[in-house]
Amino acid sequence: MNSTNKQNKEDWINKKWRPMMGWQYMAVCVFDFIIFPILYAILQFWETQAANDAFRQWEPLTLQGAGLYHMAMGAVLGIAAWSRGQEKMVGAAGNNTSPIESKISPPPPPQKPQF
Repeated sequence: MNSTNKQNKEDWINKKWRPMMGWQYMAVCVFDFIIFPILYAILQFWETQAANDAFRQWEPLTLQGAGLYHMAMGAVLGIAAWSRGQEKMVGAAGNNTSPIESKISPPPPPQKPQF
């Protein structure tokens, strides 16, 4: 594998990880809050027809453990969006430095006391 192909792979994953995280989180939420509850209700309906069991409600898997999954994904996506915004602002200003480097400036040189 030559270095050009390796560089292209790294560029692709570095550029696309933020949208992939967003799509993954959206898919998890859709399945856990929409699709699985509907399928679970249908399954419960078919089972209760045969044996008079009580109907149970779907408990979202991602809300177990005090919703730590949603807090973690909120932190990851929030920081990713903030850092991407910083990158775009630096790019729009025409600087080739990172956002962190552009905010840190060296201290001013010490001045000689005047007598």
